Amino acid sequence: MSRRNRNARPRAVPTPPAPGSAAGRVVAGFEVRAVQPYQAVKAYRCPGCDHEVPAGEGHVVAVPIDDPDGRRHWHRGCWHREERRLGR
Repeated sequence: MSRRNRNARPRAVPTPPAPGSAAGRVVAGFEVRAVQPYQAVKAYRCPGCDHEVPAGEGHVVAVPIDDPDGRRHWHRGCWHREERRLGR
């Protein structure tokens, strides 16, 4: 008889966020979302270092909670430095 290498417990399926809800975490008045490299299809200017975030590079999008149109694309390291400056 062959052995079955399966987990006996059913796996939990993550539920997607509700439409219009915050999909990222909130830090110091910003909703912060991670952008994976395959999702980055345009180049942006990082406000932390004023260098380009090239297409195809993973980065962070910070959206001010009180100004949703003021989103900015940051290098991950630049955003972490900004978080420390803001005091998280």
